[in-house]
Amino acid sequence: MVDSVLENVSRETIERLRQFEALVQKWTKKINLVSRGDIDQVWERHILDSLKIYSLAPAEGAWMDIGSGGGFPGIVAAIMAKSCQSERNFSLVDSDQRKCAFLRTASRELELNVDVFSERVELLNPAGASVLSARALDDLDGLLHHAERHLKPGGIALFPKGATWQKEHEAAQRNWTYQLDVIASETNPEATILKITEISRV
Repeated sequence: MVDSVLENVSRETIERLRQFEALVQKWTKKINLVSRGDIDQVWERHILDSLKIYSLAPAEGAWMDIGSGGGFPGIVAAIMAKSCQSERNFSLVDSDQRKCAFLRTASRELELNVDVFSERVELLNPAGASVLSARALDDLDGLLHHAERHLKPGGIALFPKGATWQKEHEAAQRNWTYQLDVIASETNPEATILKITEISRV
C-alpha cells in the first residue's frame, strides 16, 4: 500500500510528511495529539493509515476532516493534495483550542491549503464537502449525522474504525441506509476503513 501511494510522490513531499511527523512528536510533549506509546511510531501508526484514507478519496472536491486533533488524516491528505498540485480546500474541525493551534501551525509551516475551525462540528454551517473524514470522534451513527449535514449529494465518507465496527454498523442501520465498502487496515489487523456513500435516513 505504502509503495503504491508514494510511488509517484516527490522527495519534497516525503520531506514534508517527515516534517509533519516531527511536529506531531514535538507538540505531543505538550498536548495529547497521539498517545505517549505512539510518539515514536507516528509514521507507522498514523501517517500510513492517513495515506491509505487519502488513496480511497476522489481526486477533487472540498474535504472536511472533523475531530481533526493531531491532523490525521486531514493534514496528511492536504500534504498529498499539494504534491498533486491540487487546488482542493481542506477544512479541519476540532473543538480543542490547543489542538487547533497545532493544526494552524502545521498548516502554516507546511504551506497547505487548510482552514481550521475551532468549533463543534454540529454548529458549523453545512459544508457541501465532497469528502468527510473522521478518526476516533464518534460511533458510526453519530458520524452519519455529521455526514448527512456536511456532505454534498454524491459525497464520500471515510471513517477508520477498530474491532467494534460491525456492532456500530448494525446499530447505525436502525436509522440509516448507505452503501458500505470495508477496507482492511494494512497497519492494524483489527482495524478497517469504512467507505460510505448514498447516505439517507431510514
